[in-house]
Amino acid sequence: MSPNLIDIAREKAQAVLERNGSAIGLLGSSQAYKQVWARDSMICGLGLMLAEEGRAVHRASLRTLQTYQSPLGNIPHNVGFTGIPDPALIAHGGALHVGEDAPKVVVDTAHAGCIDNSLWFILGNYYTFRTDGDLDRLRSAWAAIKRAHIWLRYQDSNECGLLEVHEAMDWADLFAYRYNSLWPNVLWFAVHKALAAMAEPMGEDPELYRATAGDIRFKINTLLWIGPEITKDMAWVEANRKEWLYPIRLTVTHLQERPFYLPYMAFRDYCDRFETFGNLIAILFGVASPEQTARIFDYITWAGVDEPHPIKAAHPPVMPGEPDWREYYRLRNLNQPNQYHNGGIWPFIGGFYVAALVKAGRLNEAARQLQRLARMNQMSRAGGEWDFNEWFHGVSGKPSGFAGQSWSAAMYIYAHECVRRGECLVFNAAEGW
Repeated sequence: MSPNLIDIAREKAQAVLERNGSAIGLLGSSQAYKQVWARDSMICGLGLMLAEEGRAVHRASLRTLQTYQSPLGNIPHNVGFTGIPDPALIAHGGALHVGEDAPKVVVDTAHAGCIDNSLWFILGNYYTFRTDGDLDRLRSAWAAIKRAHIWLRYQDSNECGLLEVHEAMDWADLFAYRYNSLWPNVLWFAVHKALAAMAEPMGEDPELYRATAGDIRFKINTLLWIGPEITKDMAWVEANRKEWLYPIRLTVTHLQERPFYLPYMAFRDYCDRFETFGNLIAILFGVASPEQTARIFDYITWAGVDEPHPIKAAHPPVMPGEPDWREYYRLRNLNQPNQYHNGGIWPFIGGFYVAALVKAGRLNEAARQLQRLARMNQMSRAGGEWDFNEWFHGVSGKPSGFAGQSWSAAMYIYAHECVRRGECLVFNAAEGW
């Protein structure tokens, strides 16, 4: 592989983002997903904020999401123009609200219950402020940020301190993660770290947010980590969270230990597989200790979770007949085993993998995985190159989904910059992470 391929890949990724910008912000892709998606656009902010023209697009995404915030404070899943042909919307007739006389911007309600829209909106505002220091912009968004936070607090239906999530309502929005799920609650921890950092310039006391972040970290580790790295305070659980006694005892008895965080704990139920994204951001945001981090990375290597490309979304995949199998996994041939959320390989998660390696000080391995990520983004289904595809098959390694994906490009840029600097942008020790 050419040693400058990683730099060529960054240039190509930047071109993808330039094509996907619009008047209302960053679109998911120029080929499909032609809306401003809260999850996608805010994740892409990590790459967009590295260039001045990208910053303008990211701020447009923030404005659009804030404009269409619900009366209760929730941030929309995605917002787009009506009547735009979009192959990702085949179930809706191929466009948003087909048949209207004049195009207009509307909120799509297909996945309206996704919990991470508001989580990423708060984080997107945070790293925008940490990058540009624009206090006036932050002040104009602060009320919306606080309303999004209040909406999220009400998603903790039993007031345990962790979010309770409906099935298929986190980033894997066609997958059966549910209730006290790892990924949304790691974001919930990060949101409180972010709020603490933004509260002070807004003239508010940051200590409550910091204390809440610590409480969330303690509860994630108590509920979702099984192993000697965490000593569970069962007396505290008995006195404060009796609901957790059964599932904790169940997992400790059945599993004894696991080298990763479990994907979710539900009512007298749990999931025993590796959910990659949640474990990686647990490292990046500082929920995982160095000892836990080492075990997670060792598992990724041992189990081949980063083969044939970095990195599979889940391992092992859910098979038909297993308790977590759902017949809706067959929809559009997406979540069959080793595909899509069910063990498919996602380049944007590969960007988080590289960043997590940098965060852990594994710089040589991060550089190696960046090379592999560049080669994957170079692949094409159509015989060309540099497609920046949506996802890849977990066994064959062949590209799938739609090309020109914003988050495949943006997270490559973020990963490249982390490797180049030898530290993670925004989420580093100097910034309190």
